Amino acid sequence: MKKNAYLKTVYLHVLKSIRSSLIPSCVAMLLYVCVTCFFFLHAVGLAAQSRPAQGSLRDMGPEIAAEFLVQYREKAMKRWSQDIETLEQRDVVQRDPEDAILFIGSSSIRRWDTIKIDMRPYQVVQRGYGGAKYTDLAVFAKRLIHPHEYIALVVFVANDVQGKPEDHSPEQVEECARYIAGVSRKHRPEAPIFFIEITPTRKRFSAWPFIRKVNTRLQKLSLSTPATYFIPTADHFLDPSGSPRDELFVDDQLHLNSDGYKKWSILIRRELDEVLQ
Repeated sequence: MKKNAYLKTVYLHVLKSIRSSLIPSCVAMLLYVCVTCFFFLHAVGLAAQSRPAQGSLRDMGPEIAAEFLVQYREKAMKRWSQDIETLEQRDVVQRDPEDAILFIGSSSIRRWDTIKIDMRPYQVVQRGYGGAKYTDLAVFAKRLIHPHEYIALVVFVANDVQGKPEDHSPEQVEECARYIAGVSRKHRPEAPIFFIEITPTRKRFSAWPFIRKVNTRLQKLSLSTPATYFIPTADHFLDPSGSPRDELFVDDQLHLNSDGYKKWSILIRRELDEVLQ
């Protein structure tokens, strides 16, 4: 706006100078037309620069892309603000280890009590909260990611598809995952990003065909985005008949038990080793 006001002032001053000069009227008219055209084209250029570029979320930076989060923000703030504030308090009192791996996501991250042991020799920062979905993780992405200096980001979220009417679509999950990756990439450009495949569980196995579609989206996102990786785990939690291995879960048949976490950590470490070492 300031540029446009300045441009208008200069334009009027030039026209006044032409009118008050002693040059022939035909020459003055020609100068008037040329000056008007010049300033018009310059104003059009400024207007074009002020508009956000068109394109898909893939082409947008985190600031522009964040507009799509408006539809999720109110619900996320109402349900999870206290959880996020608790994690932020940990950021204040706990010092991150050097060269840490930052783990963010839902309750499978939060409940992982043996993560420091299971992920050795990697140092970890654990920032999960129960019930997380990709839609709200994207809302809180900057608050969860920016306080930390990490060498890799690992993301696991498993609640967007539960076999309920309010489930999110694979497209919504991909959009949010892409945004989270963008936040991390801007904050830590050299840090690779890992998306862990959603685990098949007995409790939500009726929704498994739809969950697999989300996994496919996350895998394609990882394949098409530089320094972004998909960690396949699902096959290891299914028995030969294709059913969930109940012995790897606690009684709720949703969360991993100690044996499940041991298997999970082996698969995660294997992928980290391939990329980081």
